[in-house]
Amino acid sequence: MRLRPEQLSANLARGVAPLYVVYGDEPLLAIEAGDAIRAAARAAGCEEREVLVVEPGFKWDAFSAASRNLGLFGTRKLVDLRIPSGRPGVDGARVLEDCAANPAPDTTVLITLPRLDRTASGSAWFTALEQAGIAVEVHPLERADLPRWIASRLQRQQQSASPETLQFLADTTEGNLLAARQELEKIGLLLPQGELEQAAVENAVADVARFDVFQLSEAWLSGDAARACRILAALENEGEGVPLLLWQLGEDLHALAAVLASTAEGTPVAVAVKTARIWGKRQSAMERAARRVAPASIPELLTRLARLDGLAKGIGRGSVWDQLRDVVLALAGRPALAGS
Repeated sequence: MRLRPEQLSANLARGVAPLYVVYGDEPLLAIEAGDAIRAAARAAGCEEREVLVVEPGFKWDAFSAASRNLGLFGTRKLVDLRIPSGRPGVDGARVLEDCAANPAPDTTVLITLPRLDRTASGSAWFTALEQAGIAVEVHPLERADLPRWIASRLQRQQQSASPETLQFLADTTEGNLLAARQELEKIGLLLPQGELEQAAVENAVADVARFDVFQLSEAWLSGDAARACRILAALENEGEGVPLLLWQLGEDLHALAAVLASTAEGTPVAVAVKTARIWGKRQSAMERAARRVAPASIPELLTRLARLDGLAKGIGRGSVWDQLRDVVLALAGRPALAGS
């Protein structure tokens, strides 16, 4: 059975299963899911816990023995197995399949994995674990889901906030859920219960958002100029290298040029974007850019990109970050360019 993190609490309230698998690439949600399972196991009588970490040279006999032997004095036990690489190997795969097929009495097994690629998630060993136990998949929250998540956390503290305040908190903690939890806990300590005033919240929290070049790409293609500038400023403060940003900008401009040329010949936008091999969130962002950006603006943007490349290499005068911001604004929808 596969569950979302928010479904785990209700499932645990109905009883503790013999096998749990927590996997994904959101550290906070993975930690909290594991903590919830461990707490439920203790409450159900698992007085002993054995932690095993699969590292180079790990002997899978140790896991087999741990999951088969009763705890001290015959008590129930929790076997906490962690596989940081997400790859158990041939021997481990065989042992995990056996664990799934033959659960030991009076033992609960918790297996923690990172995000799995397509090969691992479709493997026989993972399929066996998922079918035999409870699999909890944890992935980073989408930006649109952050205000709801923050509101639910505040509710636990008997606090609430306006949509504007929730959005402010989302903007200042995006991409850093562990820091978001810390900021919300700080709000719980510093501010009273009930409806929070935005000014008080702004004074209480720090801007701990984290971004990457792919989020910047999505922002400038989507036409969200304010978000693009905010991400660009954050990347500059973090010391991100300009060459990577220029490379991504060049990739996006050339892809956009290809999409616009294709649509000019009658190809539907969605088909043209897929042909340009744009996937995921950037697919919908590229579709919006293709409907928004005038084809005549592309050559000028490419010329400005070439100047930026020279500036980054010490050719010319001026701040490369300031001029990069101007190009980003132009691509994101500066009226003078969009109407050219």
